[in-house]
Amino acid sequence: MNARTTRTLAAALSLTAAFAISGCSSDSGSGSGAKADGAKPRMTVSGAYMPEPVNDKMAGAFMVIKNDSGTADKLTAVTSALSDDLQIHETKDQKMQQVPSMDVPANGELKLERGGSHIMFMGLRNKPNVGDKVTVELRFEKADPVKVELDVKERTYNAQAPTSTDGNAH
Repeated sequence: MNARTTRTLAAALSLTAAFAISGCSSDSGSGSGAKADGAKPRMTVSGAYMPEPVNDKMAGAFMVIKNDSGTADKLTAVTSALSDDLQIHETKDQKMQQVPSMDVPANGELKLERGGSHIMFMGLRNKPNVGDKVTVELRFEKADPVKVELDVKERTYNAQAPTSTDGNAH
């Protein structure tokens, strides 16, 4: 009985190791049944800005995230040296609420804009002023992280002007 248990355990460990190895090798591709090269989404960002915050309690960030690939993705997190607490928010029925992620459609874009979906900085380490730049890193479910420089604009600034490829990035 002891030899039988040992053989069963050895078979189970071999099977587990095989699954682990095959799982690791598919991660290097892009997983999720993605086809050959180029299947991993590639994100570009335009028009990134932050209105000058009133105080060091909170601030918002706005931009357009474009996905030129045929694979949908999700914005899952944002990090910055300006705050340890960055949140992804959506606005529904004029109420702001935190969400765990936001869809970035295949061959489409996610617009983070005033009155709609946006990024919230909670508890700022310092208060940025007009003309400053704030760096954030956007993290996605599938795509590589993207570093973005937010231009700090006047509090009344609204990026509804013409849509150029890199509108407000200076």
